[in-house]
Amino acid sequence: MIGQPDRWWEDLALGDVLRGPGMTVTDAHLVQWAGLTCDIVSLHLDEEYAAGTQFGQRIAHGPFTLSLALGLTTQTGYFNNVVAWLGLDEVRAARPVVIGDTLHPEAELVAARPTKRPDQGIWTLAYSALNQRGEPVMTFRSSFMIRRRPEPLR
Repeated sequence: MIGQPDRWWEDLALGDVLRGPGMTVTDAHLVQWAGLTCDIVSLHLDEEYAAGTQFGQRIAHGPFTLSLALGLTTQTGYFNNVVAWLGLDEVRAARPVVIGDTLHPEAELVAARPTKRPDQGIWTLAYSALNQRGEPVMTFRSSFMIRRRPEPLR
């Protein structure tokens, strides 16, 4: 983020938890996500249809929830030196997200290892997207290649 100090691979230790800001899910989020992804399933867009489901109302798209958790975590300032996103594992939707829910992410560093390149390392973070009641709505792991702190000039 502009104006934030650089954070490097070495700046997180195993067990450290990053807490991102919250965001309240709106109708506009669901409509925009559907438009961007062509995921126009009735459960997300049709109030009458959704009222007849086990949820009783429209729910957010699962990939929207995952993307929101990833995006809000970048606002912690620890992702300015990402070299590459390496992937996702163990994605689980724990409960539905509805319009009006406020989500915030927590991501714990569960693995960190150097790479063959001396200027890069890999982080694996265990994410929880939490609603306003502190209940997990989604969990997953994600790995990133991160720049390491440069050696001082001699």
